[in-house]
Amino acid sequence: MPESMEELLEFREELEADIIDLLKETGSDFTLPDVLAAIYEEEETDDMQSVIMMFDAGDLANLSNAVELVTDTWNCFPHRLLDGLSPAEILLKHRD
Repeated sequence: MPESMEELLEFREELEADIIDLLKETGSDFTLPDVLAAIYEEEETDDMQSVIMMFDAGDLANLSNAVELVTDTWNCFPHRLLDGLSPAEILLKHRD
């Protein structure tokens, strides 16, 4: 987990590139904005699974990569239910 807001912003850039790459690799019809919007708008406990399924091309190796990538993205990008903050930002604020 990033130790500062600067590290978080850098990590977000890396995650965005990884998302784009994995979407292309899996032949997904979804885009980076689709993934980030789904995370931002999450409301139910199975919403994370819905994001993971955006990368499902029937390949278990890619699905395993997707789980790891979506978990990091879920924790590092904003959620409406968290007042536009990410779980990582909340942790950073409480650490200070």
